[in-house]
Amino acid sequence: MSVSEINIPLFRIVLIEPEIPSNTGSIGRSCVGLNSELHLVGKLGFEINNRQLKRAGLDYWQYLKWFQHKSIDAWLEKVPDHRRMIFFSTKATQTYFEFEFAPGDWLVFGRETQGLSDEIRDRFKNQLVKMPMLGPIRSLNLSNAVTAAMYEGYRQINSRRFLQEK
Repeated sequence: MSVSEINIPLFRIVLIEPEIPSNTGSIGRSCVGLNSELHLVGKLGFEINNRQLKRAGLDYWQYLKWFQHKSIDAWLEKVPDHRRMIFFSTKATQTYFEFEFAPGDWLVFGRETQGLSDEIRDRFKNQLVKMPMLGPIRSLNLSNAVTAAMYEGYRQINSRRFLQEK
């Protein structure tokens, strides 16, 4: 039985204080494509009705299941199992390839310009992962990073399902 058959989101994507509307719109579109929720946390750098946000999400925004949380604490109250939160940071030591994704995981990303705060990284240090960078850049664009993480998780989950069916 697949995730979509039991009507739960594949992932729950969390953006903490996103700043760039086109990134959020693009991430929303990826969420629709992989049956995932989008959670926007804290102060946003744009308004939800922003034209660029809708433009990047195209006509898919109507299919997006999204939530807005006033603060990190308000969002954390909604997470039933904090062990299933994965925090993406360039300062992590393990890569996201080493993490075993599961349906319903919370994939958490920080602001485009600053990433996750020191407080969050310290609080969840055992749940930090990074994407390896081979060239001279610090990180990917946020929308690219979220999409790469979602598809790695999808690949892992489907690979395990395929092996179980054999």
